[in-house]
Amino acid sequence: TGNNLDGSAVGKSGHAYGKRSALCLETQHFPDSPNHPNFPSTILRPGTTFESRTVFGFSVTR
Repeated sequence: TGNNLDGSAVGKSGHAYGKRSALCLETQHFPDSPNHPNFPSTILRPGTTFESRTVFGFSVTR
């Protein structure tokens, strides 16, 4: 969410990024999954492989 941005990060056209001016799309496990036994496990054991693919689709209507 960019909650920790303080305006010191500068982007395109000199725009300073302040608090809540960003969005982070992270491909991880379900939120709070270690506390829900019915969710997939977050444990990666030695010798096993983790693979994930996430596809985001965006569109704009004018």
